[in-house]
Amino acid sequence: MTEENKPAEGQGTDVAASAKDVDAPKPKGVHPEGPGLGGTAHEDYPSTESLTGDQRPVEYTNVGGSPEAGEVDPDHRPVVRGERVGMFGARQGQDTSGYGGLQAPIAFPGAATRPYGGWYDAAVDTLAEATGTDLVERVVVHADELTLHVARADVVRVMRALRDQPDLRFEMCMSVSGVHFLADAGRELHVVYHLLSITHGGRRLRVEVTAPDADPHIPSIVEVYPSADWHERETWDMFGVIFDGHPALTRILMPDDWAGHPQRKDYPLGGIPVEYKGGTVPPPDERRSYN
Repeated sequence: MTEENKPAEGQGTDVAASAKDVDAPKPKGVHPEGPGLGGTAHEDYPSTESLTGDQRPVEYTNVGGSPEAGEVDPDHRPVVRGERVGMFGARQGQDTSGYGGLQAPIAFPGAATRPYGGWYDAAVDTLAEATGTDLVERVVVHADELTLHVARADVVRVMRALRDQPDLRFEMCMSVSGVHFLADAGRELHVVYHLLSITHGGRRLRVEVTAPDADPHIPSIVEVYPSADWHERETWDMFGVIFDGHPALTRILMPDDWAGHPQRKDYPLGGIPVEYKGGTVPPPDERRSYN
């Protein structure tokens, strides 16, 4: 080393440490570990920490605090609505047979923080102006999709504003979906409405409403979106959600005298015993469990 390249007195250690930091290989992977951050990246994927805007992965957004430091605002944590046990969640181990008792939480994106991006901020503000108050309990932006969580008592009012307000104009209700989360105490039944705006170039939006198992009543939106008629009947048929005010809430898939609602998580699997060559196959809910 020449005299010109020698570090100044007292700086040798700092310079060496800096050089060591530069030369040290950076850990592979995209997503840092921490609450709400799954660490799911393949080890050979390039880092995305420098990406911004629409290119920034959702794992870095919609959470408060500093994701890199593992700090997440409690109001924006992922919402856990259950747990998978068995062969799911192989990232927690290599045993996918079910014998290892693997467990993985059923987590959904938490509440988003402003700015939501794109037309989402203006839509939420316009809805609040049209209804005279903020009826949205939670805004979720995930995978470039907007979901508004509202109370069941307000769903008709919100839907009418989404349909009629010129700056919103979601003219079509494309679908009504039911979901049953046994572990979501007091909010076991979820109903999701999928809306489409033709006026504004095919914008899509979801509205989500919940009800407890003990009181499965949600106001019908048929008066606002007549196309929801059969969808609400199917959601009642499969999940037992009672849409108050529906003109004819009857079975649509199952026979009229069918007992229960087959897509609920607490509905028995049932089955018919089958005999062949002296052996029998018991109904699914009586078979041996491997978990």
